[in-house]
Amino acid sequence: MTKPITEAAITAFFSTIAATIPASLTIADLGCSCGANSLFAVSEIISIMIDLCNAKKHELPEFQVFLNDLPGNDFNTLFSSFLPRFQEKLSEQMKSKYGASAALACFFNGVPGSFYGRLFAQESLHFIHSSYSLHWLSRVPRELEENKGNISMSRSSPP
Repeated sequence: MTKPITEAAITAFFSTIAATIPASLTIADLGCSCGANSLFAVSEIISIMIDLCNAKKHELPEFQVFLNDLPGNDFNTLFSSFLPRFQEKLSEQMKSKYGASAALACFFNGVPGSFYGRLFAQESLHFIHSSYSLHWLSRVPRELEENKGNISMSRSSPP
């Protein structure tokens, strides 16, 4: 449900900075958890940016990723188990799309703390994702209400 929204937001952002893409783009995942899905949103954001830069013939920026969760999160598992596989998949994706010499600079940081308080310096983030915030939608999206009988929603879902 969130991929089209994420893609639209990134495309809009890209169109506002098209002439001056920064050398480094910063992504924060607030409430990242430590499970297998913890890097999914980051993967989507990076993939969308790769495709947009390729389409616009722009050089890829470096990516700095902040993974935030409460201090009790098992960041060790996240960084030792899931991150190496994630980086390997990104590398394979780059090589399959752009050739064997393609490389992607992606730097990861753990940020323990509550996202209800300030975690980052002013104007230091380009993209922020929080799956947790989806729990607090003000209403059920109309498209979801009309998607009865399906377990997911996509462009091919019935209107």
